[in-house]
Amino acid sequence: MNQAEKAKAFGALHQKGNPLVLYNIWDAGTAKAVTEAGAKALATGSWSVAAAQGYGDGEKIPMEALIATTRQITAVNDLPLSVDFEGAYSTDPAGAATNVEKLIDAGAIGINFEDQVVGGEGLHAVDKQVARIRAIREMAERRGLAFFINARTDLFLREGDLSKHAGLVEEAIERGKAYAAAGANGFFVPWLIDEGLIEKVCAASPLPVNIMMRPGAPDVKTLAKLGVSRVSYGPGPYRAMMEKLKEAAAAVYAAAG
Repeated sequence: MNQAEKAKAFGALHQKGNPLVLYNIWDAGTAKAVTEAGAKALATGSWSVAAAQGYGDGEKIPMEALIATTRQITAVNDLPLSVDFEGAYSTDPAGAATNVEKLIDAGAIGINFEDQVVGGEGLHAVDKQVARIRAIREMAERRGLAFFINARTDLFLREGDLSKHAGLVEEAIERGKAYAAAGANGFFVPWLIDEGLIEKVCAASPLPVNIMMRPGAPDVKTLAKLGVSRVSYGPGPYRAMMEKLKEAAAAVYAAAG
């Protein structure tokens, strides 16, 4: 498939009740392993890509390094690739679109795009986030690409008290509707794990809903019944692999005396 075909195929994999499962990767090697395990598409996690190169999350990895990683993955793998691009390294709509276009040139067919103020406090105002999404969509349309914008709201992620998540659902739904009208293709609500609340968001969202797996989250089959269209694993795979690596290394050094 060429890039345009990959973008269309990726969008088609988002089916309510039959979610696309994305076991997040961080480089070309993990892309190959996950592909061989049976993946239908690939997605990076920002935390993992940054950590694998010695950086913290929150756009601390230079954008050029992230683009280089994207290019390395797409050069050796034919599956559609979505890149976690955080806040697109720009609060300006035109700047965000320009940066996303660089990812497109590197072979990406989609992004995660979040509404929290990266490196700051709180979330961007809805109208400001809408303007950035619209600019990215218009750029992609000029390229003739069905580029997948997975619009992420961090309302739930920034509220650690799960008992307060119910009070955030209506605001989340309104943000999702605004993002859809601006040209987003998916709605990502990381850290939401309550089954009733997930079902409510899925019922009200005009976009396919993405849930991130975390401790306490329903399993994939349950999420499918709730109406979820996409399930991702975020930094979980990276953390699990690093723990295994450390355990193996510790055993080697212990045996060596």
